[in-house]
Amino acid sequence: MGAYLLRRGIGLGLTLFLISVAVFLVINVLPGDPAQVVLGMEADPATYQAMRARLGLDRPIMTRYFDWLAGALRGDLGRSLQQGIPVSELISTRMEVTLPLSGLAALLAIGVSIPLGVLTAAHHNRIWDYVGRFILQLGMIIPEFWAGIILILIFSVRLHVLPAGGFPGWGEGGRGLLALFLPAVALSL
Repeated sequence: MGAYLLRRGIGLGLTLFLISVAVFLVINVLPGDPAQVVLGMEADPATYQAMRARLGLDRPIMTRYFDWLAGALRGDLGRSLQQGIPVSELISTRMEVTLPLSGLAALLAIGVSIPLGVLTAAHHNRIWDYVGRFILQLGMIIPEFWAGIILILIFSVRLHVLPAGGFPGWGEGGRGLLALFLPAVALSL
């Protein structure tokens, strides 16, 4: 078991490393220059070169990659060029909603699939088996975005019982959880 876990851990580490190299290279090969994006097209060459130096874009690509990788391993993912704040702060603010949404979706998926699986197993080759299998197959083939649109049309537009979008924040009490319900149902399918 230990050897298996070691192999899987090495495979995971190698996969993450290769993905990070691929993403870093693709970002650096794409047309456009981050310094020009920050300054605009009308910036004079001296300001442009100073911005490239400040952003570290004047260094070789491999040096920039390994500096970024070392920072990422320490938890420093750099700064957002658009907003000027650390990327880790941007991610953490999004996680305040993403983690509860993922957890609620997982609870809904487990809460429906296990009883449905037990029902279909208990009534093998009878009507409840066919109904359960149909529901499970339907849940697997419906794209989440389409299910989300249908759920919004039914529960928000037609019935007016759930909010159509937006997140009011956790300070709003039950409204925050209510706003996560439709997206969680769509993700749980």
